[in-house]
Amino acid sequence: MQTLYTFCPQLINGQCPDGTAPLATLVQANDGNLYGTTGNGGADDCYLNNGCGTIFGITTTGMFSTLHTFDRTDGARAPGLVQATDGNLYGTTIGGGTSINCADFYPDGCGTILRLSLGLLPFVELKPTTGAVGTPVTILGTNLTGATEVTFAGTSATILSNTGSAITTTVPSGATTGTVQVTLPGGTLNSNTDFQVTGPLQLVPVTPCRLVDTRNGNPIRGGTSENFTLPQLGSCDIPASAAAYSLNVTVAPHGPLGYLTIWPEGEIQPYVSTMNSPDGRVKANAAIVPASNNAVSVYVTDTSDVILDIDGYFTAPGAQTLQFYPLAPCRVVDTRAGSQQPQGLGPPYLHDREIRELPILSTTCPGLPAQPAAYSFNVTAVPYPAGHPENYITLWPSDQPQPNVSTLNNYTGTVVANAAIVPAASDGSIKVFAYDSTNLLIDINGYFAAPGGGGLSFYPTAPCRAYDSRHNQGQPFQGTRVVDIVDSACAPPSNAQAYVFNATVVPTNGPMGYLTLWPDGQTRPNASTLNAYDGFVTSNMAIVPNGNGSIDAYADGLTHLILDISGYFAP
Repeated sequence: MQTLYTFCPQLINGQCPDGTAPLATLVQANDGNLYGTTGNGGADDCYLNNGCGTIFGITTTGMFSTLHTFDRTDGARAPGLVQATDGNLYGTTIGGGTSINCADFYPDGCGTILRLSLGLLPFVELKPTTGAVGTPVTILGTNLTGATEVTFAGTSATILSNTGSAITTTVPSGATTGTVQVTLPGGTLNSNTDFQVTGPLQLVPVTPCRLVDTRNGNPIRGGTSENFTLPQLGSCDIPASAAAYSLNVTVAPHGPLGYLTIWPEGEIQPYVSTMNSPDGRVKANAAIVPASNNAVSVYVTDTSDVILDIDGYFTAPGAQTLQFYPLAPCRVVDTRAGSQQPQGLGPPYLHDREIRELPILSTTCPGLPAQPAAYSFNVTAVPYPAGHPENYITLWPSDQPQPNVSTLNNYTGTVVANAAIVPAASDGSIKVFAYDSTNLLIDINGYFAAPGGGGLSFYPTAPCRAYDSRHNQGQPFQGTRVVDIVDSACAPPSNAQAYVFNATVVPTNGPMGYLTLWPDGQTRPNASTLNAYDGFVTSNMAIVPNGNGSIDAYADGLTHLILDISGYFAP
């Protein structure tokens, strides 16, 4: 047995600020951390001056943080917590509150119901080496997702020695590696001479490359998950320093598939899905997945083959990394008859086995630089002729050989969309290969280029359900709906300038032509995020620029909408 933490390492004004007398067993949330409550301690003097209690979190390595101190008005003595399907922690208190009807019989209050949002918890961990008093401190962030955490932009971070002594230090503005000098009040500190961060991150694009293909006779069995250590797979030269992966995930079910979820290996499986295939069709969906132990986990409800292709990875800023520059969604390519796109980006449709070069910089869409390094696209296959299946479509930089990967599949001959980060050739062009004839639409929502003014870095988060129109028996919608993201249970920071979503529609009345997501306050663009003409549950990754903390969603047919967030871009 190992003692991870001992309560009340210090007294402040006669109280234990971290709490005393834990009231219930711990709950492990989907971010991998443990959470609990104390019955006493904290700041207030209720319960015979013993305090109203606290809510705390602790990592499995013993890094403790007091998350909330009850002050009687918001409750007192919470006996425990549960994590709900929306990712939040919920509980009750047996005292406190503001009701005036309890004073005669319950002088400490009648109690409250509480909700605690995860995703902004100030946990930091120290490397397992020993330093003496006054040695530099190593800070390794475990959940760097918001302004209240260690964002490494001048934010104060509280760390602990192995004797429980607390030290507060400030990380230099803009730093990603370096040293932080602190002086311990006593004891030793688990530390060494530098610190590392998991955010901010920047992109290193790679020519699309196949990492995993289980169709060699090793499918993932239904109801189980499998781990894949990505830097070791596929001869794709992905370094162990990668902190997040930009993947194209393709599932080939052996029958109906309830859902597939991909997430960082070693973390609790989140309450989100990456894609669904209730009719057993082959489907692809892009995903940006944080790295954990250089591996990802894939869960399927029903036996399925899984294919993982990579088009880039995110790592700490360096000489070769790229920042993201968001653009208002705009249609770059449309090969349908009658399209008014510039030459090379319009008709005719793609023929069987055709390779076509697309001069992306010829577009009339505003904001692209002379030499972008990679594009953030939404790619849509529109069958030609109508109902004609499409085996697969591949996009890649035009100055590279055609890779053995796919961007999307359309075996059922309906309209299918998928997000893609596509590296650009030196002249900004890309190539497309269509195995079968099809029309092609490409919408752009941003590009990646060398760091500069207006450039954004990526901050991964634990996958979290930011919006679900089915919640509390909510109603489906058709037309435009404004969705408040910054005030959602996932609570992304207010400085986020683009969100990374997995968007899912659940049509409720047959076909749903298309869904468009765009920044609130702007005119709805001539672009789409996904299509569900066949009325099936459909998902797609979407990078959506943000201006005021809300986004707009337009549904062409009656549908429910689910938005799972896996990260954001910010300065």
